[in-house]
Amino acid sequence: MFLILHFCLFFFFFLSPPLLYASSPVSLTLTPQTLAKSGDTIQVQWSGIHSPSDLDWLGIYSPPSSAHDNFIGYVFLSSSPTWRSGSGSISLPLVNLRANYSFRVFRWSESEVDLSRMDQDHNPLPGTAHLLAVSEMVGFAAGGGPEQIHLAYTDKEEEMRVIFVTADAGVRTVKYGLNRDGLQRAATAAVLRYEREDMCDSPANESVGWRDPGFIHDAVMRNLKKGKRYYYKVGSDSGGWSSIHSFMSRDGDSEKMIAFLFGDMGTATPYSTFLRTQEESKSTIKWILRDIEALGDMPAFVSHIGDISYARGYSWLWDNFFTQIEPIASKLAYHVCIGNHEYDWPSQPWKPDWSSKVYGTDGGGECGVPYSLRFNMPGNSSERTGTRSPATRNLFYSFETKLVHFLYISTETNFLPGSSQYDFIKQDLASVNRKKTPFVVIQGHRPMYTTSNELRDAPIRERMIEHLEPLFVKNNVTLALWGHVHRYERFCPINNFTCGKIGSNGEYLGGLPVHVVIGMAGQDWQPTWEPRPDHPQDPIFPQPGRSLYRGGEFGYTRLVATKEKLILSYVGNHDGEVHDTVEILTSGQVLSGGVRVREDDDDHEPRIEVSEYSFSWYVKGASILVLGAFMGYVIGFVSHARREAALRKNWTPVKIEDN
Repeated sequence: MFLILHFCLFFFFFLSPPLLYASSPVSLTLTPQTLAKSGDTIQVQWSGIHSPSDLDWLGIYSPPSSAHDNFIGYVFLSSSPTWRSGSGSISLPLVNLRANYSFRVFRWSESEVDLSRMDQDHNPLPGTAHLLAVSEMVGFAAGGGPEQIHLAYTDKEEEMRVIFVTADAGVRTVKYGLNRDGLQRAATAAVLRYEREDMCDSPANESVGWRDPGFIHDAVMRNLKKGKRYYYKVGSDSGGWSSIHSFMSRDGDSEKMIAFLFGDMGTATPYSTFLRTQEESKSTIKWILRDIEALGDMPAFVSHIGDISYARGYSWLWDNFFTQIEPIASKLAYHVCIGNHEYDWPSQPWKPDWSSKVYGTDGGGECGVPYSLRFNMPGNSSERTGTRSPATRNLFYSFETKLVHFLYISTETNFLPGSSQYDFIKQDLASVNRKKTPFVVIQGHRPMYTTSNELRDAPIRERMIEHLEPLFVKNNVTLALWGHVHRYERFCPINNFTCGKIGSNGEYLGGLPVHVVIGMAGQDWQPTWEPRPDHPQDPIFPQPGRSLYRGGEFGYTRLVATKEKLILSYVGNHDGEVHDTVEILTSGQVLSGGVRVREDDDDHEPRIEVSEYSFSWYVKGASILVLGAFMGYVIGFVSHARREAALRKNWTPVKIEDN
């Protein structure tokens, strides 16, 4: 290691084109030099910077051999309160990328700002012409065990899948059992991996975006008893074991079913990088953790309906994402469907003429590869990419509890009549025994209905309404949940833009699906609502009668189903309380707790006004304990205050269209 370090230092000091200042006395030290696990914090200290500037910056690199422009992220030194003295320190939690890290300090001046090199917020990327200092390397200790642990259901109720990542392809095992101190059963994991050549476009297949993804291990715990808490750990004696986690097995006889559902969450980073990351994702995770703690031994699962990590070709953001969700995903099955930011690229195989503006470059050249291999959902749906890349998986599938049938669909691949997906949707919906399973919930990424001023997707919405909505209506689908639009919006029971009939007590009589957009879990670009057609430039956004509730607050939804009714609640991130609720009875009647129906003066369609909501019955008692515990996770994983301080002194984020 010392020989490698000396070579790297020789390279940077003598051979790298942007030479160090000849008289530079700058020192750069790291504490500690070895980290135990992802999320552990490194302190970077510097001193000796002459005439410090508020544009001096710290680059974060992994592996250390990366070119100056190929940083993982950066932080302005001015985020340290003592930066004006030429000395300071910054603490950063690091994610294990299975390669060492190093840090570099650069001098950058306003005269060197290059407006042709911009990040996603239209801020200039920092320049690398003047290197002031290079740190030693820091890495993660060997034997720390696998990371990025997440669970998923299989096609069998008595099974639970566990997926995790390591640095090598050695044999790994999951050990599990009903007793924490007696993990008597074991299953060997299969091993998967993808390469840079599997990526379809830039930046995913270029040095700026590609990082080694490690090896993905996939094991299945079998013959589980219904509704029992199982304990497990993953790893090997030679490579180390994870800590012991636990989950509740599925229970097909349960009289209650719970899920946490959202779209477009992304991940948060403690540094700036090429893309905007999603700070609000931390709050979403915080409140869901609170809810999980309150559940006790009640089974539940998570549903993330597209736009998962927002890595978009910068592969370390996938590592960041899985590290961030592990506190949830190691406890509950974490289910997903594909979104545009996992898949879309210029040469994707299904791209009809009408979709030229729908499907673009949103996937950053990943063409669904990380999504397909890092997750493994039930079913066997797949589509070839037309390249050397592995087929895209996890496109459409379903699973069922006693009370709810869940169907996931892909809005990024062919869903028109004659396609394998259309046939699957048609057959799957027709196969549900509604006497046994009273509720059907469909989930996909791009919404069939939205009142946002988002015109690019109009052609796909038209075809979803033409071809998929008749299947939804014919089969009495209960709920249709969508992401993509980073807002919450609930519609009346609807068919072809027309609300269902209302009973004498103000309730909808049922028979039509309730569509809800739930893409508000983290991504912070928020579209405006649709303006008045005759005054498109005025900032007045009337709410059509079919849109019963819409809001711009980040959050997630909770679904609770019993044999009498299904309740969907919208939880806001600023306070963790319920802001909207809809109840759907087994009869199909649609109610809204704490609301009253009125007639809209403009279009005479029924509207629902919110009055007052009480906090959910099962979360108050656990709030204080979980919030206190979660602070340790936040401090250990992200450093939001430091990042905000750095951005506040330099760049102001702007909003651009980025669904």
